[in-house]
Amino acid sequence: MRNFRDHLITQEKTIKEALIMLDVLAKDAILFVVNENDILIGALTDGDVRRGLLKGITIEDLVNIIIQTNPKFIRKGDRDITKIIEYREANFRILPVLDKHNKVVNVINFRENRSYLPVDAVIMAGGRGTRLQPLTDTIPKPLLKVGGKAIMEYNIDRLALYGIDDYWFSVKYLGEQIEEYFGNGNDKNRNIDYVWEETPLGTIGAVSKIKNFEHDYILLTNSDILTNLDYELFFLDFLEQDADFSVVTIPYKVNVPYAVLETSQREITSFKEKPSYTYYSNGGIYLIKRSVLQYIPEGSFYNATDLMEKLIAEKKKIISYPMSGYWLDIGKHEDFKKAQEDIKNIKL
Repeated sequence: MRNFRDHLITQEKTIKEALIMLDVLAKDAILFVVNENDILIGALTDGDVRRGLLKGITIEDLVNIIIQTNPKFIRKGDRDITKIIEYREANFRILPVLDKHNKVVNVINFRENRSYLPVDAVIMAGGRGTRLQPLTDTIPKPLLKVGGKAIMEYNIDRLALYGIDDYWFSVKYLGEQIEEYFGNGNDKNRNIDYVWEETPLGTIGAVSKIKNFEHDYILLTNSDILTNLDYELFFLDFLEQDADFSVVTIPYKVNVPYAVLETSQREITSFKEKPSYTYYSNGGIYLIKRSVLQYIPEGSFYNATDLMEKLIAEKKKIISYPMSGYWLDIGKHEDFKKAQEDIKNIKL
């Protein structure tokens, strides 16, 4: 993945310098012209240069005399992703991401990214992984390799595919290894911060320690899940349902090999011949409105299911998002073995 700053050029540069940069960018050849504070001024392509040269401008002139002054852009944190989808479907391939001060903070390439979701991602990576011992005696479970790649890295790359660039990793057991492995993420246009659990805080308690989320929506996921979940569809469903909390659910079908009788005071009222029942279990991936995080107690052991119970009691809207694609929770040795086989055939 290219560093987004490769697409930035300051207004004091010459057209010749711009041509050199455009040549390096090759099929991604577009530059965004900024001032000394990275505030967007315009955009520049090969076509703009050609048109300028035809008008008698030389390559020693400054770029700001031939730029497009009203380029399209994405606003970081914008809740309405309709515009992003429209840009993508209209074949706008590369767009700058601006903060509220019009500073370029990222560049999205729809050749590499599928969307740009206004979401902070929290990845829970502090567990001991006791069921995978001795594999986890010296390596934290999130860094165990599946197909030559760390389990947690699949999670992050999948989230980044949907334009999520703000991450919080909750760590405890061998967390130093995780921090060393991923760093601050800047080399991949990501912002990674670490939340250290001095004592175990459950599956969501560590979120109470985060005070500076970038967005109004939080995606929380366990670090030991392999999935090809479409996060854009997950987010759009969340918005459409006006939910406060959504949980990815995994359908399990149970086939009963006998007739099941329905009775009332011992009287048989009906029966079903060898019925099938579908139940839904917690998939460990959640979308949450930032406003409901206030219900998480400060610095206490607290699970996501505790928050769900609290929100139900508060009459908040909690919805299920049934998983239709691939999902695997790597909790046991047989799961780890299955992941090694599955990864050969499933693109995550």
